[in-house]
Amino acid sequence: MTSGLRERKKLATRLALHESALRLVAERGLEHVSVEDIAARADVSPRTFFNYFPSKDDAVLGLDPDAVRRQVREFTDRPAAESPVEALRAVTRGQAEEMAGETELWPLRLTVIDAHPALIGRLAAVFGESERVLAEAIAERSGTRVGLDVYPTLLAGVAGVAMRTALHRWHAGGFTASLPALLDEAWTVLAAGLPAPRR
Repeated sequence: MTSGLRERKKLATRLALHESALRLVAERGLEHVSVEDIAARADVSPRTFFNYFPSKDDAVLGLDPDAVRRQVREFTDRPAAESPVEALRAVTRGQAEEMAGETELWPLRLTVIDAHPALIGRLAAVFGESERVLAEAIAERSGTRVGLDVYPTLLAGVAGVAMRTALHRWHAGGFTASLPALLDEAWTVLAAGLPAPRR
């Protein structure tokens, strides 16, 4: 088996487990779904499940462990003439376009998360780690230092909040709006200095 085929099979199994977990939780509720249920729905063994996800909650969220590395690579590959804000805004817009293209999976994921607040803690831990890694890349691009300078950690956090705000609004609007446009609006308001809305 070639390495390319092996990787595709691994990705397919990971996606099957994630989709199985999501759909089962949507049908039954988080507390009524086990790892064994998810593995059976995906037609793999529980042992195989743990090769892909450390827990049921991780399978439900289905977050890609390589996503933050890709984000950092895309950020560092942006043109040097762009400010860190411009570069990060472009990268997150690309992510929003990709997410919006998953017309079934992302809406289902957000709906399940919204219905099961217990998942928020795990999600917050993942976001926190992603922001820490991103802050290091921002520090390198901006000539600042994580922990000592406010800029890299603040910008990494702001980028995460902009995306989460866009996702919340996308969900609240029944997924009818454009996710990239909602994200652009969040960045525009931030770039303007968070002016108070006009009544």
